[in-house]
Amino acid sequence: MITLLTLVPVLLPMVGAVVYLLVGWRPATRWVSAVSAAGVLVAAVVLATAGQQTALSGLLRVDALSAFMLIVIGAVGLLATAATPAHLSAEIDAGRASPRTATRHSLLVQAFLAAMALAVSAADLGVLWIAIEATTIVTAFLVGQRRTRSAVEAAWKYVVICSTGIALALLGTLLLNYAAQRTPSTPGLDWAALAASAHTLDPGVTRIAVALLVIGFGAKAGLAPLHAWLPDAHSQAPAPVSALMSGVLLSVAFYAILRVKVIADIALGTGFARALLIAMALASLVVAASLLVAQRDYKRMLAYSSIEHMGLLALGAAAGSPLAVAAVLLHILGHGLAKGVLFVGAGRVLQTTGTSKIGEVRGLAARQPLLAGCLGFGVLALIGLPPFSVFASELGIARAGFASGLGWATAAALLLVLVIAAALLTHTSRMLLGSPPDGPGAAIAVPRLPMLVATALLGGLLVCAVLGVAAGPLTDLLHSAATILTGTP
Repeated sequence: MITLLTLVPVLLPMVGAVVYLLVGWRPATRWVSAVSAAGVLVAAVVLATAGQQTALSGLLRVDALSAFMLIVIGAVGLLATAATPAHLSAEIDAGRASPRTATRHSLLVQAFLAAMALAVSAADLGVLWIAIEATTIVTAFLVGQRRTRSAVEAAWKYVVICSTGIALALLGTLLLNYAAQRTPSTPGLDWAALAASAHTLDPGVTRIAVALLVIGFGAKAGLAPLHAWLPDAHSQAPAPVSALMSGVLLSVAFYAILRVKVIADIALGTGFARALLIAMALASLVVAASLLVAQRDYKRMLAYSSIEHMGLLALGAAAGSPLAVAAVLLHILGHGLAKGVLFVGAGRVLQTTGTSKIGEVRGLAARQPLLAGCLGFGVLALIGLPPFSVFASELGIARAGFASGLGWATAAALLLVLVIAAALLTHTSRMLLGSPPDGPGAAIAVPRLPMLVATALLGGLLVCAVLGVAAGPLTDLLHSAATILTGTP
């Protein structure tokens, strides 16, 4: 029974996609996406307590790390899909979408969830590569959903840059397979077998393969230098899709980097992957800080914040200790929840004000206090203020960085994080406070925040705060996942 449950996180969204394909988006099916995401979350929790499970003759394997990532996919997916019906209804009412658009959107979101679940459940690097490439294809249509010039340009930019990254990752995969075939055990591309025989891999070939894999998957994770697609794609995609891309997709790509790093550390020592990740981390933080200071679009502001947090994940992975890895995983979940809340909230602001410009949104706290409160607390969670979990995870990453001999890099990262936090607070306070200006942002008749959207926003913030106080049942799961990635019990 548990073995069959291993397939549920992949099959359930696929069933949801078939429902939308056959029936379409209508009152009877608008909640299929949320039910599917909830099912993924429940299945992930059960799998997390069941120990390692395999399916499909070993092609799928769910260990503690995979189960944790499935929880992230289910939790953020539930937050985004719960808010989707209200978002689509508002778009249809405003004439910016049709029931056909809503059907296509819902079908693609289900395929998106299935592809991400397949990526983190894959026991084989080749299957993981196929799943991540599938996410690129699916989300390209979602990014360009509005079919405006900006949306279409963002979709093409996303496809070109991410396809370049994925091509690099494919070349790295082929090289790693070449090295694996010339070892006594011929492990192929199976994660566990590669880790077990990594010490016998040819160092020269493996070094090139690891560099290509980290840079290639790093492009999909939004890490510099192949990060330029992210602000355009996140700002043009529908708000629930932006929540999924920033809150989950980037982390799924970073999950691939974590798996590759296990093999690299055994085959090459810890220095090679560490140096590569530190360079990408600091470059990403510099890009985010420099472009956030003068940012004028609040959706792009949130997108650049995602680059910052991916940089922090890279810094934690570079430190590589059990504390660092556990903090990285907690950061993935906390960032996903906070960013999901913020993107869904930003989408609601865009619908009610008609503008994405920071300077044209004023007095939001007076006109929409609940939405403004969720956005305000979401930003506080994002910049790492207690009691939210991002505070605990950033503290863990900083402690591990200093303890691992990365004091200079950690100090530089913390300085950049302070600059980013100041920029986020400044921009957000301008939107929430003050009097409404003349122009598109001064709409008088403001519809109430739909109950399920409010529940999703408040629920995401609550879970993020609870995780910051005590990880609870996740503690053992985080420890087991950190053991897999570091080999240290």
